[in-house]
Amino acid sequence: MPELLIELFSEEIPARMQARAAEDFARLLHAELGALMPEAPRPLSGPRRIALVGEMAVRAETPGKEERGTRIGAPQQALDGFLRKHGATQDQLTQEGQFWVLAKPAEVTLAEELLARAVPAVLRGFPWPKSMRWGSSDFAWVRPLQRILCVFDGVPVRFALAHGKDLAHGKDLAHGKDLAHGEDQVHGLAAADLTEGHRILAGTAPFAVRNFAGYEAGLRERFVIVDAAERERLIETGIAALAAAEGLEVVPDRGLLAEVAGLVEWPVPLLGRIDPGFMDLPPEVMRTTMRVNQRYFALRTPDGQAAPRFALVANIIPGDGGAAIVAGNERVLRARLADARFFWDQDRKQTLESFLPKLDNVVFHARLGTQGERVRRLERLAALIAPQVGANIKLAARAGLLAKADLASGMVGEFPEVQGVMGRYYASADGEDPRVAEAIGAHYRPMGPGDAVPGEPVSVAVALADKLDQLVGFFAVGEKPTGSGDPYALRRAALGIIRMVREGGLRLGLAGLIGEAFFGFAQATGATASPEFGMTVAAEKLNGGWQPPANSDHPPMVAAFAAGVLDFLTDRLRVQLRAEGARHDLVAAIFGATPDDDLTRLLARSAALETMLATPDGANLLAAYKRAANILRIEARKDGPHDGAPDPALLVLPAERALAEAVEASAATVAASLAAEDFLPAMAALAALRAPLDAFFDAVVVNDPEPQLRLNRLRLLHRLSAAMDAVADFAKIEG
Repeated sequence: MPELLIELFSEEIPARMQARAAEDFARLLHAELGALMPEAPRPLSGPRRIALVGEMAVRAETPGKEERGTRIGAPQQALDGFLRKHGATQDQLTQEGQFWVLAKPAEVTLAEELLARAVPAVLRGFPWPKSMRWGSSDFAWVRPLQRILCVFDGVPVRFALAHGKDLAHGKDLAHGKDLAHGEDQVHGLAAADLTEGHRILAGTAPFAVRNFAGYEAGLRERFVIVDAAERERLIETGIAALAAAEGLEVVPDRGLLAEVAGLVEWPVPLLGRIDPGFMDLPPEVMRTTMRVNQRYFALRTPDGQAAPRFALVANIIPGDGGAAIVAGNERVLRARLADARFFWDQDRKQTLESFLPKLDNVVFHARLGTQGERVRRLERLAALIAPQVGANIKLAARAGLLAKADLASGMVGEFPEVQGVMGRYYASADGEDPRVAEAIGAHYRPMGPGDAVPGEPVSVAVALADKLDQLVGFFAVGEKPTGSGDPYALRRAALGIIRMVREGGLRLGLAGLIGEAFFGFAQATGATASPEFGMTVAAEKLNGGWQPPANSDHPPMVAAFAAGVLDFLTDRLRVQLRAEGARHDLVAAIFGATPDDDLTRLLARSAALETMLATPDGANLLAAYKRAANILRIEARKDGPHDGAPDPALLVLPAERALAEAVEASAATVAASLAAEDFLPAMAALAALRAPLDAFFDAVVVNDPEPQLRLNRLRLLHRLSAAMDAVADFAKIEG
């Protein structure tokens, strides 16, 4: 199949936008080209270009077909609408029976024609996060677009972006004239077969391209590596080799590596030196300064200590081996580190606790008060969580109080990325208990799926308090995540709670903690008696017929609110299990039977259920259960529900007596096992129902002509379903 190559060449594209833009371009054009391009093209991206390469058919044929129109004698307006829809005239219609019919001939679409329509349409509606206009045109792009290369099967495809009266910075390709000057040329935003190499090393002279092999080789000759993944590899291996030559290693940073690969077309790794006078700064501060401000890579010694060297990547081949570039970057870094030194020295002139009053003037959220109010909530909530995770209550409360104090420090004001980290350093310098300092530094974790969870009990208590406070507060004011956005990172907070519970094997009463967190917000905002505060989630639960647990210590509305947040947490747990390839439907089934705020117990029950369903008896029992549920659902429409106790005197057949006895025995075993949290015996008791249930369906007609027998058998099936539903909502299990 012939090859298609398209490149969009512009001024420098922000590094963070390049890969997504190339993927969007490939996706959108693939959708436009339809049957001509059976497989999605390969996206490519770089500092000044996004491109794609793929295979595309030369032509597509659409077979002829007949379209039935309006009935003969229908109003003329209806017939006119049909004709407009199909771009036809009335003399093209024929009469068949009582209807007008349009015979549409077979159509042939050539690739060049489709490209000339599709590419401009995609470019004019391209979904850049931010874009700009230049000149007099309304056409927008992320940076001024300079060239369009479009080559199909070795031949350039000609088209322009002019649209209506908007010439899109270019000329009228159809007439081959510059509308302003009458030149017989095509400039500006019009497709051709030309591209450019490295701006400095190769100059701006364009060169022609006929295929991807020539494109890639031609750019390489002109000092451009077109594949972002290859640039990443060259940077990674290059700086690693330079570091290894001095007995050092590079601090891993995949995000920075990808960003720098988007800043250079011809990467040249270099090493610089850090002034020894700055080496007593916290390594996190030095790394943040180098990464955020200068895009430098930090180096370390084999024992993990910060090394007095840094790596940078130039975009040119320096004639002096890089000496001038390195010297210039060393001067810039000295200035940056001098700023960090100033804040480091100033902050340590006072204690971490002395920053707390400033937090009363820092707004956390307009509807949720200040950071000062927040740390008082964290102090209280961390103390409540501490006994459940084996932490010292006083230390957890102290760490909760100081957790956000560094937000008022000069260092965090300058470098927000080191919040928490600086709190740990300042707490240690103040002589706080090491567990308090560690909890302050770790309470934001985990920051993402690759980040470790806190392990020390005081750190766990504060980290859980921070995430529960965040989750409960925004739910309380109705700021729940939606399908289109999660501006307050509540899904990440929920997944952080779940990971800490799972990886630490924690036994937490989450519903109670959520309720306590809610009370903390109500007191902080003076909304203790307000029916609006936090009641949206609660109303959703109560309107659905939910009732608070009998042993709930919270008022019904607060308990309902806690149940709504717990629903969100269990939904995130199912998402996480699905991502791991685990049986997420079993969590839904267990939670649907008896909503459980102990996620560790919930997962243990799910694992036991999965073990049971993996056996032949378990799989067959599930099928039989669904058969029974279908019967009950159908019959309930007639004269249901059939939820009374079955009458032993009406169990006339051996198979139904055997099933009734098995159900009662199983129910007793299940209840005792669930109470003891011994879940495997409970599942084994359910699996034992398989044989008598199979025998029941083989020997017994449920819808017996005798009404009393029919009703009693339906009640027996309902009793069976109820006994099984005490373990899990089997209707939610897939398969």
